[in-house]
Amino acid sequence: MSDARPIRSRRPGPSIGARILAVVVLTAIGAVSAWFQHDARGRSTEPRTEFTANNPPAGLPTALTTGQHLHWSRCTSPPTARTGYDCATMKAPLDYRKPDGRTIDVALIRRKATGPNARRIGSLVLDFGGPGVSGVSGLPERLNQYEPFLDRYDLVSFDPRGVGATIPVRCGKTPDDTGYDSVDACVKYSGALLPHVGTSHTARDLDLMRYLLGDERLHYFGVSYGTALGAVYAHLYPSHVGRLVLEASVDPTEDLDEAQVSQVKAIQAAFDRFAAHCAARIRPCPTGDGPGEAARRMARLADRLEKKPAPAGGGRKLDADGLAYAVSAHLRLGTGGWSPLAKALTALIDHHDGHPLRKGADDIGSADRAATPGDNNLVARTAITCADSSLRPGFERLERDRARIKAASPVFGAAWSTGVYLCYDWPFGGERATLQVDADGAAPVLVVGGIGDPITPYSGARHMARALGDGVGVLLTAEEDGHGTYPQNRCVAETVDHYLRTGRTPAAGKVCRGSMS
Repeated sequence: MSDARPIRSRRPGPSIGARILAVVVLTAIGAVSAWFQHDARGRSTEPRTEFTANNPPAGLPTALTTGQHLHWSRCTSPPTARTGYDCATMKAPLDYRKPDGRTIDVALIRRKATGPNARRIGSLVLDFGGPGVSGVSGLPERLNQYEPFLDRYDLVSFDPRGVGATIPVRCGKTPDDTGYDSVDACVKYSGALLPHVGTSHTARDLDLMRYLLGDERLHYFGVSYGTALGAVYAHLYPSHVGRLVLEASVDPTEDLDEAQVSQVKAIQAAFDRFAAHCAARIRPCPTGDGPGEAARRMARLADRLEKKPAPAGGGRKLDADGLAYAVSAHLRLGTGGWSPLAKALTALIDHHDGHPLRKGADDIGSADRAATPGDNNLVARTAITCADSSLRPGFERLERDRARIKAASPVFGAAWSTGVYLCYDWPFGGERATLQVDADGAAPVLVVGGIGDPITPYSGARHMARALGDGVGVLLTAEEDGHGTYPQNRCVAETVDHYLRTGRTPAAGKVCRGSMS
């Protein structure tokens, strides 16, 4: 499942228009804080020992395995990574079915462990969601969340295929245009890459990365879409699974259309919880006396904005779809987003001022993407999603699916329903309708789900733990609102930390109390 609102694809028919790019990208992680600059005085002065693995990925030429070494050097970009980080480039096959053919460069970033060699476990590879999110930009922005692991792990992230500095997908008219012009532009500028940017290809990159980092097994922390990547890795390489955390898990049993219905229902449920809280605790409450009245007021507001969009700062306007996406961005923060949302809606309803709502959504979206100039997040997300999903329904099915999504949510359904066209005219077929994640024989994998998650509904975590297989998927439930629970929920943070440090999973069925308790 995508962590974001759908990118609108052009509708089939005689009038062909370019897709309208998303206003808000809701990536799958918890609240993002400012870059953490680690104090060098806390680092160990002991000479560093590099680890070596003896199990290279099968079927690859030796030039890419035993003959390849990662040459780490000072990062030149992003600016936040110029102090305290190392960057490297990994060579990998463009097409793993032709391992001796063309290679690509995969961009890596590392923050070295600060603890003594005797305590170091290896590397912890991080994926922050998306698809389409840069790990090279993301690690400096999110370091404070994972800083407690630096005494035991090197923290490593990367730009997945199609993203950032790793064979970036281009669908614009010029090399500097990271937007979406047309599907023809995607084919013209990135056609040779598009069949090879899917999740299973990136999972194979992960195993090569694991080996070159010197780890016999992969230790990994994936958030939202990153859970799909981690689970696919476990399926492909069960014997190479080390300590894997899948947080805010996607649902491997749902296809792309089913996932959109589930997501929009979850967002509506989160809005209803906000509306109930607003009615009981906030005066005056812009959404009225409860969820029913809130839906009616939002419908009237959407109609008003459709006729007369509200100024939203910087010459921009907020229309009905923009309203839905901006509200959903605040809901992603859980209860922490409720007070700012109420204030922003009051300004919009009473004064036709869309700037507070738009700015709040921008701050959430840009921080979570760890966006940098030249970020191709949106087109990369389209390319990866369509490389994964084999759904290419006809127009009649699309219209039925669109109606089903609209009916699933009175507040968000209309905006989300255009997502059914995402891959309609994509020029390449996708891999599968649903993820293949069964990982029989793998070490236990910790799956974390929040009951009130509006982006990756809790049912997805339950289904993921079950689909990984008996004795593999271990479910940790958090009674929390919002998208992602680590490290905000103390119980979740302690349980995950203990697992990553010791390899011991919690008791089956453990529940962490939180904002919904």
